[in-house]
Amino acid sequence: MSLLVVGLSHRTAPVGVLERAALTGDVPTRLLHDAAATATVSEAALLNTCNRIELYADVDKFHAGVAELSLLLAHHSGVDLEELTAHLYVHYEDRAVHHLFSVACGLDSMVVGEGQILGQLRDGLARAQEEHTAGRGLNELFQQALRVGKRAHSETGIDRAGQSLVTFGLDQIAAGAGPIAGKRALVVGAGSMSSLAAATLSRAGVSDLLIANRTPERAERLAAGLGARTVEFAKVPQALADVDLVISCTGSAGAVIAAADVAAAVASRAADSPLAFLDLAMPRDVDHEVHELPGALLVDLESLSQADAATPGAGDVDAVTKIVADEVAAFGAAQRAARIAPTVVALRAMASEVVGAELARLDARLPTLDERSRAEMAQTVRRVVDKLLHAPTVRVKQLAAEPGGASYADALRELFDLDPGAVHAVSGTPVVPQAQAAGGSLAGGAAR
Repeated sequence: MSLLVVGLSHRTAPVGVLERAALTGDVPTRLLHDAAATATVSEAALLNTCNRIELYADVDKFHAGVAELSLLLAHHSGVDLEELTAHLYVHYEDRAVHHLFSVACGLDSMVVGEGQILGQLRDGLARAQEEHTAGRGLNELFQQALRVGKRAHSETGIDRAGQSLVTFGLDQIAAGAGPIAGKRALVVGAGSMSSLAAATLSRAGVSDLLIANRTPERAERLAAGLGARTVEFAKVPQALADVDLVISCTGSAGAVIAAADVAAAVASRAADSPLAFLDLAMPRDVDHEVHELPGALLVDLESLSQADAATPGAGDVDAVTKIVADEVAAFGAAQRAARIAPTVVALRAMASEVVGAELARLDARLPTLDERSRAEMAQTVRRVVDKLLHAPTVRVKQLAAEPGGASYADALRELFDLDPGAVHAVSGTPVVPQAQAAGGSLAGGAAR
């Protein structure tokens, strides 16, 4: 697998660009299918979160893959390609694996060490599986990334700060509007982030918790598990007057809480008791003009990106960084070793055919040979062939696990004149014509 990732995140793009580039509705699914349908891509998966859009693909040409995936991101996001390119990052092969494993461990998150990214990775893999755009390569890669992320959290204190994007945002709310305990709260949305928000508010001791969602059944399920109440989505503007805090994360294409509705809700509130909003949606759910309204406090992803989150100790970060480096090396070695296996199997199959043909010829020439002698001769011939092949096949597997190991498989095929079709039949992959396979390569490269 030649892994390529093209994406943008809070580290490379301002919130305004991320908001315009946000993929909502059925756009992620269409993007996946378009990516998998391109000439250079055999598998594709998408990691789509509130502050990250990344396309992962198995490609046969680096430069063409970068161009096609970048163009698709621009097309489906609606952001001009020239503008989007300024914020894109590109990782290839081992660098791409390193990036994914770092993301899975929370090293690349806005709140370092947060664990929600594992659920988002799992969702991204599930979508690619459901849409049949992820094959064996990306399945193994994402499953391993999930294992690496879990290992980082279990073996280190990377999440010692105990923060998620929700708790980080609530800390900012508390700093401006007072303690969360005792407040009346409304959660708009019922997805994974909204569910986390609702559970966090419940643990924080809010006095009353309301849940609103476009699909009432999902709101009711979430509310039932927390002892909360539901409110019709259409009545959210009226409900603003009855709460102190609103957390919203709906995935809608536009704002669901208008500045005019907020202004009406805060009109009768005491000056020292602002109506607080935590907007975790991308694109934003709460009208940006709420920032300017007296009596309202709005904390959104833009303000969170400028705030300082509590971070794990340097020792924990170093420990996770080492885990990632070790896991990337192990994954690369396993992938390289797996590439040689079909060649070794094809070589042994060819040797078996040669032995079989020669024994058949011997049978024809010596028809009177007794069965015991015939069996002894056959065993001797097979033993000689096995011994001759043992050392080179064991050694080539060892060499193949090292960087550049694919060349040893090529050498083995050339030396023994193995049929490429037989090798690919063992691996279960189609033969790629030489002209198609010859493409640009930038091993381990990263570019903007």
